[in-house]
Amino acid sequence: MTPTRIAVIGLGSMGLGMATSLLHAGFEVAGYDVVTANAERLAAAGGRIAATPAEAASGAAAVVCVVVNAAQTEAVLFGPDGCAAAMKSGAVFISCATMAPDVVRGLAARLEAQGQHYLDAPISGGAARAAEGKLTILASGSAAAFATARPALDAMAATLHELGDAPGVGAGFKMVNQLLAGVHIAAACEAVAFGASLGLDLRKLYEVITGSAGNSWMFENRVPHILDADYTPRSAVNIFTKDLGIVLDMARAAPLSVPMAGSALQLFLMTAAAGMGRDDDASVARLFAMISGIDLPDGK
Repeated sequence: MTPTRIAVIGLGSMGLGMATSLLHAGFEVAGYDVVTANAERLAAAGGRIAATPAEAASGAAAVVCVVVNAAQTEAVLFGPDGCAAAMKSGAVFISCATMAPDVVRGLAARLEAQGQHYLDAPISGGAARAAEGKLTILASGSAAAFATARPALDAMAATLHELGDAPGVGAGFKMVNQLLAGVHIAAACEAVAFGASLGLDLRKLYEVITGSAGNSWMFENRVPHILDADYTPRSAVNIFTKDLGIVLDMARAAPLSVPMAGSALQLFLMTAAAGMGRDDDASVARLFAMISGIDLPDGK
């Protein structure tokens, strides 16, 4: 029996992990990325490199799009050599980028008008869980979109939240998650800087707080990056300048006051302006250190 073909567009740390999870589940995977080295890693894992998004999508039952933002998603779908023109009737486009719900609804309407399905499916979990097929996916779309996408979703996710019957709902849930994630990262970095200013042993601080009521998932996950002075980007500062910017845009349109999200956004923007936009988002702690003249671990 010929394996089902899945296309994966965007083969960064998340997309590559998702593609390898699909390969391990027995799918035939064709992938595309603008960075040649990323595509070559897929080939080394057993996938096929496509020259364009359209080539990757041709003959695929599902196209998994793991790019950064709405503009890139639109280009993948409707730009030159885009997927939309190459996808077969009834195929599903699984859109994983974080974007505003109204943008999702617009893209979905354009694709569905030509006979394909659109599943709004932002993701959470990080690169390691992507490679293990253990992501959390926040999905919404038609019953037909879910039915077509389900085999691929089962290979990529440990937790699939089915949140509604129309694209855009999943995006709304994702934006709430990103508001909290950004605020919690900023708060964790502020707390570590505060502890450093008091002369506390930061490793002992981590031990105490992770067993106390002040803990958060982000404190537990990100503070080790600070302790090890390892700012290799698992999730970059620029992700949160984008995502919290979307939150603020949505809140302004509502209108709704989101002061904590706004304060966190300013911290990420200042961190990016200080030259750390491509570094790990725990670099907000380094911003506090720069401003206050405190010492953080140097990794030596």
